[in-house]
Parts: sequence; C-alpha cells; structure tokens
Amino acid sequence: MTKTAPILTIIPARMGASRFPGKPLADMLGLPMIVRVWQQAVAADIGPVLVACAEPEIAQVIDQAGGIPILTHPDLPSGSDRVRQAAALFDPDEDYKIILNLQGDMPLIDPQALRETVRVLIANPQADIATAVTPIDDPEEIANPNIVKAVLDKTGRALYFSRSPVPYGAHAAYHHVGLYAYRREALTRFCSLPPSVLEQTERLEQLRALEDGMQIYAVELETAPMGVDVPADLVAANAVLAG
Repeated sequence: MTKTAPILTIIPARMGASRFPGKPLADMLGLPMIVRVWQQAVAADIGPVLVACAEPEIAQVIDQAGGIPILTHPDLPSGSDRVRQAAALFDPDEDYKIILNLQGDMPLIDPQALRETVRVLIANPQADIATAVTPIDDPEEIANPNIVKAVLDKTGRALYFSRSPVPYGAHAAYHHVGLYAYRREALTRFCSLPPSVLEQTERLEQLRALEDGMQIYAVELETAPMGVDVPADLVAANAVLAG
C-alpha cells in the first residue's frame, strides 16, 4: 500500500454522543481528541484522511490542524452513513475504491492496525468488509456485554458478532474492534439496507451486513486499542499519553 493506493480513511465525528456529549473536542494534553485520532490516521500513510463532521465546530479544529473536514448532515442515523456521505462529497467519481471507517473515539489507535485491516480486505477478494479483533481470555471480559465478541472461522471470516459470550462454553474469545474497511460498493450497499432483526436485537450494526450475505474478514491484533466512551476513559487515555 502506498499513498497512491485507492484508499480513503474517514473519521465520523459528532458532538451529541449520549454518554459523553462534546467528546470530539475533549482535551487530550492540549489537543482535541478528534485531532489525536486524525493524527494517528495520517501516520498510517495509506491515503487521504477526512473527518466527516456533524457540526461546524469540529470542522474548524480539523481545518486549523491542517486536516480535511467534510461537513455532513447533522441528522444522519449512524457513523457509517456519515462516512458514506463524506466519501460522496469528497470523491463523487468514486476513484477511491476502499473506504476505511475509523471511529472518532480511538485516539491511541496504532497506525499499523489501520494498515493491517486494509491489507486483509485486499488479500481476500471475496470480502466485502474487513475489520479487526483481539483475543481475550478474561472471563469477566468475555461476559461483559459492553465488549463485543466475534466468532470467526479458520480463514478469518466472521460468522457472528454478539454481546453475549460466544461461542458457548469457550474459555477464550475474540474482542471485536470497531474498525472497518469497506469496498466502495459494499459501503453503498450496506447503507442502503434497512436495520436488520439481529442488528436491532444485539444493537450491533455489522450484523446487518452478515444477514444480507455480505462477507466480513478480520485481522487479529495483539491488543485492543483503548477507546474513549465516557469521561473516565478520557482520564485513562490522557494518563497513557503522558507516559
């Protein structure tokens, strides 16, 4: 993969997160969190990086940092829809064939994780989407409904995702990391589908793709990147940054 590869990284960001309002602009040792995420994406060096902004204040800080903000409709139903709209606005001719969706609350993501996720999509022509997982064996983590588990076959193809411990009786599992590389047509197809039954039951968007017959392949990372869901997570992430 080089800078000329047809890969577009897009970070969806909005101010209205229910558990942490204003999260994209939360201070991380002098920089807004969204800028930290953008910096990690740029460091992956796989192509242009956009921030799909629901509000002008996010666009302003990304512009000041030297990034590319794309203002999207504030009422879009999901981050995936925001990514799709930003891709269409930036690249209406669809020259970029792979769209990497990086969540805006992963300021400590290893740039290598982005490269590896894209690599899995490229290496599996039958794949519509690529994502990432990390192994876990802590019983409390496996039982935690806030930690999404993935079931993979021996080739790395995803069979199911759940908030419950799956597969049943296992002493080890895969923790799903919310990082997605889409083929451009797969992103369009996914966003055109209505929410599925399993998606609504588990509250997991990726099940919509599986129910529609789309193929998702996963790369195994050594450790899960620290996400920032609530203010307490921000304190922990800042401590890591401070060393």
